[in-house]
Amino acid sequence: MTKEMVLVVEDNSIMLEGIQDILEIDGYQVLTALDGQKALELMEQHHPALIVSDIMMPHIDGYQLFSVVRSDPRWVNIPFVFLTAKNQRVDVRFGKQLGADDYLTKPFEAEDLLVVVGAKIKRAAALQAATDVELSKLKQNVLNTLSHEFRTPLTYIRGYLDLILDEGPDQFSVKDLGDFLQRVKRGSDRLSSLVDDFIFLVMLETDEATAAFRLGQTFFADIHVLIDAVVQKKRPWAHDRDVHLETDLDGALPGTVLHADYIQDALGRLLDNAIKFSHKGKRVVVRATADEEWIHIAVQDYGIGIAAKEVLRLFRRLHQVNREHQEQQGIGAGLAIVKGIMDIHHGRVEVQSQVGQGSIFTLILPVVKPIAS
Repeated sequence: MTKEMVLVVEDNSIMLEGIQDILEIDGYQVLTALDGQKALELMEQHHPALIVSDIMMPHIDGYQLFSVVRSDPRWVNIPFVFLTAKNQRVDVRFGKQLGADDYLTKPFEAEDLLVVVGAKIKRAAALQAATDVELSKLKQNVLNTLSHEFRTPLTYIRGYLDLILDEGPDQFSVKDLGDFLQRVKRGSDRLSSLVDDFIFLVMLETDEATAAFRLGQTFFADIHVLIDAVVQKKRPWAHDRDVHLETDLDGALPGTVLHADYIQDALGRLLDNAIKFSHKGKRVVVRATADEEWIHIAVQDYGIGIAAKEVLRLFRRLHQVNREHQEQQGIGAGLAIVKGIMDIHHGRVEVQSQVGQGSIFTLILPVVKPIAS
């Protein structure tokens, strides 16, 4: 059975032929190059599963070859093994600093070569398989989102518009038309919110949100006003769902550097979830405390809670808890966005939850002392 393709780069032709023989006898396909330049030319035509390269070579040496391979998206995941002369610890240390996957000291036994090559190829294949699984799940989640979450408000909008157009606006009272338009607006608002969430996720993935953070960051000596603004905005919805929204804020909170819109967005998303999944008549409490290093903004609800096995997956993109039992809960972007916002603030988000008892989500921001003028 033919095994994977290995590229061997070695300027000593005798050593090169020896390595080639060992690998080919064991079933590997082997490409050979006497220097880094030839190796790169071969890689434009082939995609080896692993590269074994000497360090000291003419034209392009092993370090330069490694740098080119790691900087190219096509080749960045290919395992790279350096060959180094005996007792050249400096080469070994420098190779590790660069991020090489392994090294072999010349002279080496055939079995040593085969063990390293086999192990690194197997590990790379396992990582690729895991990545493929995650990518497949992400694609499926995107498809589910497009087919369900995006289609639902679109169906809502088209349904009422088709009704008006098919029957004619004269067939309805002003009150009925107004009601239809309000429902169309709700569907439109829902669709707009979904699009905004997708765009924000892309911004977080591409570091555009980090750039926006740097432009919009401001020192806040006291963030009470920011918290109060979010709470007041959510009170009407909490009232409609018969949820009592309360605050418990320390009198004096230290300052920090933040992007006000982003932090209000994160806190608003936590409040939305807390209100949405609370039982009627229960409380949702926003608490703010601080120590010398961190500011804690916690949102506590007394709702359905989250199973321990789900907590670790909460902040994944497009992940939802018990989707089959909790319809209309969104696209699963909210908590991923919250985590992304906290990451760019050099903070974090933590969660404590118990099924049937409720949850506490906490935004944790670093305390920043003002610069003396």
